[in-house]
Amino acid sequence: MFNTAQHCHVESNVLNELESYSSLPWAQFVEEEFASSLLKCSNMSTLGPDKLSWRHFKIILKDKTCLRNIITIADTCIKLGYWPSHFKISLTIVISKPNKASYDSPKLFRPIILLNTLGKLIEKVISNRIQFHVVTNNFIHYSQLGSLKFKSTIDAGIALTHFIHMGWVKNMSTSTLTFDISQFFPSLNYHLLSLILKKAGLDSLIV
Repeated sequence: MFNTAQHCHVESNVLNELESYSSLPWAQFVEEEFASSLLKCSNMSTLGPDKLSWRHFKIILKDKTCLRNIITIADTCIKLGYWPSHFKISLTIVISKPNKASYDSPKLFRPIILLNTLGKLIEKVISNRIQFHVVTNNFIHYSQLGSLKFKSTIDAGIALTHFIHMGWVKNMSTSTLTFDISQFFPSLNYHLLSLILKKAGLDSLIV
């Protein structure tokens, strides 16, 4: 289903124009990071292979011993550069797209991939930490709005309006081109990604 880009030739010199930031040590995780990430998770999410919901984890993490054990697992994963196979187990289910007149075509269905909930929780915490790092040092371009905290559709509209007005000042008109890269993340070249993370100044353990 996915086309991998792992063995494709990549021109890494495209990164030369990016500023390289000094590497900062990766701090150990703290309880507040897990509590904050878990707070935003819906109790109605479909269960993964481990049959644990976010509601279960909200109860489990109230126990400080359980929470500290989970933090120890996350810190050890970073320290060893190892992601347990248990977290890689996935379950794919096919669901129908709502409100269709008929369901006689494969395009009217879509697969969703369910992962073990503990692994997803740790991933959320890691993702939040990385995003904070790259936004704080301005590594992310100011016009990058998608999937960033404190960015919204309104911000995208304001940015587009700004570009249009800049064109008007120069007696120019503005056109927009939008596109979606199909299966972008499954096809990501991990060698290039590691170089990007290194440029962003992330700890070698994360890279």
